[in-house]
Amino acid sequence: MTDPIKTDALIIGSGPVGLFAVFELGLLDIRTHLVDVLDKPGGQCAELYPEKPIYDIPAIPVITGQGLTDALMTQIKPFQPVFHFGEMIASIARTSDSLFRCVTANGLSFDAKVVVIAAGGGSFQPKRPPIKGIEEYEGSSVFYSVRRMEFFRDRRIVIVGGGDSALDWTLNLQPIAERVVLVHRRDDFRAAPDTVKKMRALVAAGAMDLVIGQVMGLQGEGGVLAGATIRLSDGGAATVECDAMLPFFGLTMRLGPVTNWGLELKGDLIPVETAKFETNIPGLFAIGDINTYPGKLKLILSGFHEAALMAQQAYRYVYPEQRLVFQYTTSSTSLQKKLGAA
Repeated sequence: MTDPIKTDALIIGSGPVGLFAVFELGLLDIRTHLVDVLDKPGGQCAELYPEKPIYDIPAIPVITGQGLTDALMTQIKPFQPVFHFGEMIASIARTSDSLFRCVTANGLSFDAKVVVIAAGGGSFQPKRPPIKGIEEYEGSSVFYSVRRMEFFRDRRIVIVGGGDSALDWTLNLQPIAERVVLVHRRDDFRAAPDTVKKMRALVAAGAMDLVIGQVMGLQGEGGVLAGATIRLSDGGAATVECDAMLPFFGLTMRLGPVTNWGLELKGDLIPVETAKFETNIPGLFAIGDINTYPGKLKLILSGFHEAALMAQQAYRYVYPEQRLVFQYTTSSTSLQKKLGAA
């Protein structure tokens, strides 16, 4: 196991509220790492409604979920946050020197002075397709996200699904894979029209395969995939040779490992007080849709407010010997320098 990654603050979740927390913490010289089970920033905004309009962001009459994510990524760029996608924090414990030791399900570990839970309604977890025995291949031949494209070089890949994730990864992996086979239950796709057009052009050119049907079974031994049995739309069956499978059947929201971290919970939410947005564990904060308090509104703008107040208290843990002097970005040249504006 490698040495833990050391950081001032570990943010769990990279949705809009988690991203804005980077900004507020960055203004106070607090370095951040972010962990997200998804393969990109934006949380629900980018994953569930990237093209749907949002009308209640102050001073922005209308913006899409992806547009808001892109704007926030630009805003936090000066602070150089480090992202760890495709990871889910499985455990949090105090170390002997009062740091938080946070370990992901894949064994990646962090030592942080403060932890900020900004995980929306919980962690996105992939829906497992109803294929008998698929568990045997998970993590070795069957994957629900792409952490490193290079891992799939020269592999025979079956990608299952008809949405943006399935089509995007089909186009991204096709140039480096030995062969890509896209399997979908019908010849109609929910992905962006331009992406679908590009996929069909590759099929027409013989550069990849499209199979209309459903994966019903897997062949292989010891977690090593050798093939997939597909029930075709005409009632027949076919076997496709493959050594990797990427099923994209959507995501479900679960509170997940949060329930094991010693936090006080109220149903599926984390109670906080509203001066610091701190949980019952000192130094561990909860902001955004995952927290609850009297009068709570599940709005992005509310989460932005919570991030600002959280950062003020986080500073006291990160720099306990220093006095916090509140400054405005409009008048502070030091803050403007951090933002590259002076």
